[in-house]
Amino acid sequence: MLFTRKHSYQSPHPKSTLKQRLVGEHVTIHDLDFEVMELEDAISIVPHAEQIVEIKTLPETMIDLVEREGSTRVVITSKMRRIDQGGPMLLLILCAMLITVSGIVYFAFESKNHIASYVIFGSCIAIFTIFWVRLQMGYFDYVRKIKAHVLSKEN
Repeated sequence: MLFTRKHSYQSPHPKSTLKQRLVGEHVTIHDLDFEVMELEDAISIVPHAEQIVEIKTLPETMIDLVEREGSTRVVITSKMRRIDQGGPMLLLILCAMLITVSGIVYFAFESKNHIASYVIFGSCIAIFTIFWVRLQMGYFDYVRKIKAHVLSKEN
């Protein structure tokens, strides 16, 4: 959906070698433990967030391995946990509503002074900017570091 990130690359190593290098490991990112587990045909990287007191938006990552002609196609897909999706979606809906209200105020009231519309639009931009920066420092940073960990196991 909106917060899903996908990365794929070709690996010269066979599928079994890549699985052996990844499965069973624990990855620590920002003092949080992620476990690498094998599912049926994929590898899953899930956070251990049972002991966390503060609110964090964390990814669940699936690694699909497809063998082709002596190489393996690795597809890394990170998506937000279902429990974490509510807050970011509400903020995006709020921003969409603020932009709509700003447009309505701008076009409905034909005065020469559109200060209210500008203030509403500016507050929407400020809210979205703070939201996006926090996502980049939190959720997307976890996604980048998990991807870097998987790529480091390539060698």
